[in-house]
Amino acid sequence: MELKGNERIVDLERNGYCIIQDRERFCFGIDAVLLTGFAAVKKGEKVLDLGTGTGIIPILLEAKTEGMHFTGLEIQEESADMARRSVMLNNIADKIDVVTGDIKEAGEIFGKASFDVVTTNPPYMTENHGLKNPEEPKAIARHEIKCTLEDVVRESAKVLKPGGRFYMVHRPRRLVDIIEIMRKYRIEPKRIRMVHPFSDREANMVLIEGRRGERPMMKVEPPIVVYKEQGVYSDEIHEIYGF
Repeated sequence: MELKGNERIVDLERNGYCIIQDRERFCFGIDAVLLTGFAAVKKGEKVLDLGTGTGIIPILLEAKTEGMHFTGLEIQEESADMARRSVMLNNIADKIDVVTGDIKEAGEIFGKASFDVVTTNPPYMTENHGLKNPEEPKAIARHEIKCTLEDVVRESAKVLKPGGRFYMVHRPRRLVDIIEIMRKYRIEPKRIRMVHPFSDREANMVLIEGRRGERPMMKVEPPIVVYKEQGVYSDEIHEIYGF
């Protein structure tokens, strides 16, 4: 597998899979990994990941679930290219497609009611959470805002089948906006989990599940605590990562 520039291959410690990352530009963070632990994908389902970056979410979901097929949509060709090469590296091209395109046009690209599940770690959300190995470089923030929260939810509602599930990781400070926009497009919030860096710190991430066209009733699940102490992951984080 040809590597370019500052690229290197990172072991995902799951199913023997690896992913190509560029230490100067595109690195996945713990937010994406947590989303793959929160999202439920059933046997035979089709999944779309909006703003897939270098493909970490489809690759991990393919490893963790019995979903039938996974598609990543990414507007930046450099990231999409890295994602495609990672898919080939893991010999899973029959299970994962990576499409270059704009989230704002997802409904036109894929058609209405074409997926059972949509996942998203919106591009403007990627911050320096760091990789699972403390020695690895920090994730690189994406500086260009490519779309709004409303764009993401609106297009998700278009491509989801009735009763289809929407999973997103975001910031707690946007939770009211998230719920309002989800309901505007008839994606009913059903589950949330707050993520705290330490047990005595306020939440810095929220995981949320919604279902298209479902009735109101939301479950607030126990929080996730990332670290037992500085540099030491909690047992649940170890379980999510799979090591």
